[in-house]
Amino acid sequence: MKSGKIVKARRIAWVNWMLLTLLFIGIPSFVNADISDILLKFYPYVSVQEEYNNNIFLSPHATKIADYITTATAGLRFSTLQAGRYGIDLDGSGGYTYYARNHDFSYWNASGRLNSWYAVTPSLTFGLRDYFVRSDAARENQYQNLYDAQGQYIGDSQPDQYLLSTQRGGQAIYYRNVVEPSVQYRFGRENLLSLLYRNNIYRNENPQYEDSMENTLNPRLAYWFDIKNGVSLDYYFTWNTYQRSPDQFTNAITPRYTYRFNPRTSVFGEYRFEYQDFESPGVDYYVHNPSLGIQYQFSPTLVGLAQGGYFWQIPKQGSMDGGPTVNLSLTQRLQRTQYTLSFIGRYTEDYVTAENRGFTQTYTAYGTIQHRLTQRLTVGLTGYMARYIYSNDEKAWDWSGRGTTSYLFFRWLTVSLEASYRGNNSNISGNDYTEFSGIFRITLARPGYQPGLMGPYGNL
Repeated sequence: MKSGKIVKARRIAWVNWMLLTLLFIGIPSFVNADISDILLKFYPYVSVQEEYNNNIFLSPHATKIADYITTATAGLRFSTLQAGRYGIDLDGSGGYTYYARNHDFSYWNASGRLNSWYAVTPSLTFGLRDYFVRSDAARENQYQNLYDAQGQYIGDSQPDQYLLSTQRGGQAIYYRNVVEPSVQYRFGRENLLSLLYRNNIYRNENPQYEDSMENTLNPRLAYWFDIKNGVSLDYYFTWNTYQRSPDQFTNAITPRYTYRFNPRTSVFGEYRFEYQDFESPGVDYYVHNPSLGIQYQFSPTLVGLAQGGYFWQIPKQGSMDGGPTVNLSLTQRLQRTQYTLSFIGRYTEDYVTAENRGFTQTYTAYGTIQHRLTQRLTVGLTGYMARYIYSNDEKAWDWSGRGTTSYLFFRWLTVSLEASYRGNNSNISGNDYTEFSGIFRITLARPGYQPGLMGPYGNL
C-alpha cells in the first residue's frame, strides 16, 4: 500500500511542477522572444559508449560477473542561462543499455535535470529544480545541492561522490525523482530569507530493496549586522516514509555566527542540533555537533576552508557515540585548470536509499583535478580513500581512482576515454569487492552549448 502511494505521489509531483515551470518560465519566454531566438536555445545531442566492467554488481571475488555494456542515449538541452528576470536550464536524455553476455539485464535508462527561476522583483525570486534518474548502477551518485554563504545555488556535489548504500549481488533497477520549489527574498546585499520544499522519491524494482519518500521543509535566514558580523539560521523538518521500515521525522537546526576580518578572511562558529524520531520499533536519537572554522581566499580563484568540531549521538536506548568532525578543503578554479583537495570527517545519515544504512561515521580524503592541455584536449584525475563505521558495527575501507581524457575532433564531435578502479574492504567478508571499468564514448552535439550556472540578474 505504501509503495502505491509513493508512485502516485511521484507522478502527481512531476506533472504539477513541470506545469508550474511552463507557467512562470515558458510563457514569459515565448511572449518576449521570437521563435528563431527560442529555437537557438535548443541543443540536441547523441551519445554512444562501450564499457567493459569486470564486476557489474560489485560482488565478492568468487561471484564476479563481467560484461561488455553498450549504452546509447539521445538528449535535448534547453538553456536560457543569462542575467535577467527568468531563466531555465533543462537537460533530459534517455536511451538503452545493452549487456552483451547477460541479455536479460538490458534495460531502458533515463536522466534529467532542471534549474529554473523567475524574479518578480530584484528582491523576490521563485525557483524550481528537479533531478530524475533511472539506472541500475550498483552505487548511486550522490545528489546534493550546494549553496554559498549567501544562500546562492552553486551546483551539485563533486564527481565520484556516492551514497553509502550499495546494491550487491544482482541487478536492481531504480529511479529517483527530486523536486525542489523555493522562494527567496533579499532585503540587503547579503541578507536573505528563503524557504525550500523538497520531495524526494526513491523506487527500486528489486524487492530486496524498499521504496521510500522524503518530504522536507527548509527555511533559512542570513543577516549581516554590518560588514564584519553576520549570522545565519538553517532549519530542517523532514518526514521520511518507507515501504517496510518505520517512518521517520527529523528536526534539525544550525545557527552560525561569522566574523569577517577582511574580504579575504572570515571565521565562524556553528552548532548543529537534530532529533531523529522514528515510529516503533525504531530507536530515536539526538545529535549535537558544535564546530569552529576559518575560510581564507588566497586569490580570486583559490579558496581554502578549515573547520573542526565534535559530535555526540545520544540514542534513547543504548550507549552514546561520538567522534571528531573536520573539514579541510582547497579549491582552485582557473580557466584551464580546476582542482579540489579535501579531507572530511563527519557523521552521515543514509536514508531514502537502497539500503538505508542510517547513522554512519565517515572519514574521506578526496582529490580531483581537470586540466585543458589544448583547446581540444582535456584530461582529468579523481580519487578518494574513505573509512566507514556503520551503526551495525561494520567497518570498511572504500577507495576509488578514475582517469578521463576527452578530445574535441570537430565542433560537434567529442571522443572520450575513461578508466576506473574501486574497491571495498569490510570486516564483513561478503561485502568485499573490487571493480575495474573501462569506457569509450562518442558524443555528437550541436555546437555552442556552454554548461554553467546563472541566476537572476547575474552569475551565481
